Amino acid sequence: MAGTKVKLDTHTGAHDHHHDDHHDHHHEETFISKYIFSQDHKMIAKQFLITGIIWAFIGVMFSVLFRLQLAWPNESFPILEMLLGGWAEGGKLAPSFYYGLVTMHGTIMVFFVLTAGLSGTFSNLLIPLQIGARDMASPFLNMLSYWFFFAAGVVMAISLFVQTGPATGGWTVYPPLSALPEASPGSGLGMTLWLFSMVLFIVSSLLGGLNYITTVLNMRTKGMTMMRMPLTIWAFFFTAILGVLSFPVLLSGCILLLFDRSLGTNFYLSDIFIGGEPLVNAAGDLMQGGSPILFQHLFWFLGHPEVYIVILPAMGMVSEVLATNAKKPIFGYKAMVLSILAITVLAFLVWAHHMFISGMNPFVGSIFVLFTLLIAVPSAIKVFNWIATIWRGNISFTPAMLFAIGFVSLFISGGLTGIYLGNSALDIPLHDTYFVVAHFHIVMGMAAGYGLFTGVYHWFPKLFNGRMMNRTLGYFHFWVTFIGSYCIFWPMHYMGMTGVPRRYFQFDTFETFNVYQDLNVFITVAAIVVFFGQFLFVINFFYSAVKGPRMKNLNPWKSNALEWTTPMKPGHGNWPGAIPSVHRWAYDYGKNGHEFIPQVVPNGAVDTKEKNTKGAH
Repeated sequence: MAGTKVKLDTHTGAHDHHHDDHHDHHHEETFISKYIFSQDHKMIAKQFLITGIIWAFIGVMFSVLFRLQLAWPNESFPILEMLLGGWAEGGKLAPSFYYGLVTMHGTIMVFFVLTAGLSGTFSNLLIPLQIGARDMASPFLNMLSYWFFFAAGVVMAISLFVQTGPATGGWTVYPPLSALPEASPGSGLGMTLWLFSMVLFIVSSLLGGLNYITTVLNMRTKGMTMMRMPLTIWAFFFTAILGVLSFPVLLSGCILLLFDRSLGTNFYLSDIFIGGEPLVNAAGDLMQGGSPILFQHLFWFLGHPEVYIVILPAMGMVSEVLATNAKKPIFGYKAMVLSILAITVLAFLVWAHHMFISGMNPFVGSIFVLFTLLIAVPSAIKVFNWIATIWRGNISFTPAMLFAIGFVSLFISGGLTGIYLGNSALDIPLHDTYFVVAHFHIVMGMAAGYGLFTGVYHWFPKLFNGRMMNRTLGYFHFWVTFIGSYCIFWPMHYMGMTGVPRRYFQFDTFETFNVYQDLNVFITVAAIVVFFGQFLFVINFFYSAVKGPRMKNLNPWKSNALEWTTPMKPGHGNWPGAIPSVHRWAYDYGKNGHEFIPQVVPNGAVDTKEKNTKGAH
């Protein structure tokens, strides 16, 4: 009996064949082919993650810099001049560069960190490992998706150093500010580079998304039916579908904007006067017929699915980590899958709730209110199912589990404020205030970031050949980040409810808004503490990747999923010999006297053990 239990619990069931001939080693790999232009999905995942961490540091640092301006608007900070040169002469931010920092912060965090860093990392890492595939459907296109992302980052970084400064139109780059190079210094070359960077980024996302969809549909191992897939794979699958259907719309919007800027078209321009002079076309006629509202429709047709492109991968990983660390089956698996499907469909029907004050027909607005409130239903299903999953579970409070629980907390508190903004009557006074900043930073920014941390702490051994991160540093990192998150963003709700607008350079010239100066100082101090708290993660991450202790067995979290059946140092091909077959779903926890039952364990083996156990007693 004891031998049966050891076989079931520690070796995760395994392969029918244990020979060592790797099907993946077709040729000897060089340093460049293994670490730089790699076609191994695990290495590409690491490339996405490390690049995302670098961009996260830059993006969060930008937010700290402009928070200094908001907290102490009349003070000088020599460090600003040291870092930014002429954009902060005398230690004070130039107003135009303040908007550049706001624009670049939003762009970097939404696209380069939370989209590429999250989905690019974990879709690449987990899809082949959890469905039982040697690699992605097209390893070459997978490699290209990373290098297009890298190229997009290079172009965006260059825009920070041009003489006129980076783009200053906000991360939404609404025309006419973004369509007229002469509108402001940040509407010049920096804006053109921003648009080219986004074109490259969209190509990267499309290459990756098509690969993920094809791999999930065509490359599952024997026995891995769709309804046996972990919820992580369902989340990555629908995220890829969202991206493939919505990113081309933003691509068209960006290309038309480049046409307006460079070729004299007027897709978004009409009846524009600059310095009292009319804007005319090549024939000398006043430009008419374009509409900046068209760009808003094109942008938000991607912009709102983008919220779910960011949050769905985090939802999938949180579901997996909660079930694994509570040692309970995921509650309502089919409902969870259907809720992801419902979110994917409804995500395309709510974009104009960002445009309630754009002059749209109130009847049309009411339709978008209905769909916006409707999308709260599948989100609520997921929340209830997460709570039911961990209810009375045998919980292991690993750092990954803490961040997963923190994700649920943030998703609830941030999601509830979305109900206010989804109501057109309430959105009119709240639009473009700090209430909006608080809402989307909690529900999308911080919650998705928690999903990223959840994934890194949980699957770190799969990224770095069995090495483990330091738990103590992980706990400190969680509590600093969790407490700090609420200290930063929760007070902003109260500022927004009294009408404090976002993106203002300073508030001390407004008697009405100046009453919040002490609160601005509090928020900024919290932001600085959280920023430096992230160094705990960075130190832990890079030290553990090289020097971290090896896991004591191949399945340290006692998980059921297939990725924990690979060797500690898997080659390019993941499994030596045959790929294991799947016999059950991914959430057989606490069943038949077993704490966990991996997917590779045949049904008969568990039944026999149960009968033998009963006979022994």
